Amino acid sequence: MSQDNDRQREALQGSLLGLMVGDAIGLPCEGIGPKRLARLFPGPLRHRLLFGKGMVSDDSEHAAMTAAAMARYGSDADQFARNLAWRLRWWLARLPAGVGLATGRAIIKLWLGFPARRSGVWSAGNGPAMRAPIIGVALGAEPKRLLAYLRASTLLTHRDPKALVGAIAAARAAYLAVQGQVEIASYKSDLQWFFAQLEQSKETLVAISEFNALLESLELALQQGLSPAQFAQQLGLERGVTGYMYHTMPIVLYVWLQHQHDYAAGIAQIVALGGDTDTTAAILGGILGAGVGEKGIPASWLQGIRDWPFNPDYFRGLAERVALAIHEEKTPPAPLLPGPLLLLRNLAFLVIVLWHGFRRLAPPY
Repeated sequence: MSQDNDRQREALQGSLLGLMVGDAIGLPCEGIGPKRLARLFPGPLRHRLLFGKGMVSDDSEHAAMTAAAMARYGSDADQFARNLAWRLRWWLARLPAGVGLATGRAIIKLWLGFPARRSGVWSAGNGPAMRAPIIGVALGAEPKRLLAYLRASTLLTHRDPKALVGAIAAARAAYLAVQGQVEIASYKSDLQWFFAQLEQSKETLVAISEFNALLESLELALQQGLSPAQFAQQLGLERGVTGYMYHTMPIVLYVWLQHQHDYAAGIAQIVALGGDTDTTAAILGGILGAGVGEKGIPASWLQGIRDWPFNPDYFRGLAERVALAIHEEKTPPAPLLPGPLLLLRNLAFLVIVLWHGFRRLAPPY
């Protein structure tokens, strides 16, 4: 395999592992505002879900399902969408502890017989951005193919054009992170080609205009040297970053552009902002991880994940399969996951999350 392909394999692995670690590190802090977060979890950022260890949530599971579908169909977006749709169906049937409202409604539509291209609901949640980094790293060198896969992935669950705009932003950030230092001006310019390819409906034009305005605010904040917390305050997110795509992605992009080569610092910054911390840290981790590779992710954070089947070795295997599939080399499908055991894992995970939630009800406030 060529040097470029080796580099891409490392980036795919770094993106998946970076997303998984961000998810696991951010999960215990989800739903807490930044002020209480600083009092509740003082000291260096580390795993805090269960006795100093971490587990992963739906963010990592969606990335894994996306990678597995790409490993099976790396050159056919329609087949990819149908395969991912079935993975989502069975994922919901195993009773995951965390399901976004829009994603849950869309998967129910899939079970009712709606085709993948019509199952999405009108929502601008950040779910599609969870699935975008791995697609961006895999297909970023082929813009038309990339856009087809992003459309397929997004429309499975979300139909609001803001969801696709945000997914494009996440995917391109992940791809460009592999190329080296990224400037905000070149990143903005890169996005415009993709926005021009979208259906020019009224809703889409409004979505593009609003996102470009957010990028202008982001660029000005970078020039002023604002901290992520100050930028979040400008966006009205001083109590935490929400799951709305146009809240999540500006914050993710801001922290990424400030910490492009320092995975640990970036994750620490975005978790400290509070709110939807597992998802914001996961998306950011998928972008930063693509740039720094596995070697740039703290080893203690990787080794501290105690989960099955979505553990570091499983993600490394997925990255290898995706790398082969996108170059149309024969690759064995991702290992089948035993449904009954996954159901038991999800029930155990739910108990752990509930226990952790009750712990957070106690002082300090």
